[in-house]
Amino acid sequence: MSYSSKRFLFFLMLINFTFNFPTLSYSRQFVERDHIIIDLKSGIEWLRCSTGQIWNGKECEGQIVRLNFDEIKEALKQANKQLGAGWRLPTRIELEGIVCHECEIGNKIDSEFFPSTPAEPFWTSDKNKWSSNRFWTVNFFTGYSFSRFTASKPLASRFVKDR
Repeated sequence: MSYSSKRFLFFLMLINFTFNFPTLSYSRQFVERDHIIIDLKSGIEWLRCSTGQIWNGKECEGQIVRLNFDEIKEALKQANKQLGAGWRLPTRIELEGIVCHECEIGNKIDSEFFPSTPAEPFWTSDKNKWSSNRFWTVNFFTGYSFSRFTASKPLASRFVKDR
């Protein structure tokens, strides 16, 4: 490698370090594997479809089922029985990680990777520290997180597991 090539490479690395450009763009964060989406940034796997839907090889079909926390526990038992162990509700940070900030309001998730996702709140596994009867949700209409719902409220969900 010539001196000028090394100098140019160093300059590019310096710019990246100085301005802290992300190493993965949103679209390169995910890898498709049939009904699974691999999240390279978080090191987890997502079910491509929301709870109640099935991946048919091209899209999510069926109706989304909105569940309260007791019903989610039962759905997770079924998912772990049918799809293998390890499926769980995502944490707030994990679910916020699939929000598409470049997408317009009303559809704050990339429908290429997560098709037919409704623009509404989705459960996370995280309780609110200041109000222990409420859980955090991520809203795919606005892209914001809220902690206003109790465990008895039926909401949409999507399951995740560690890689």
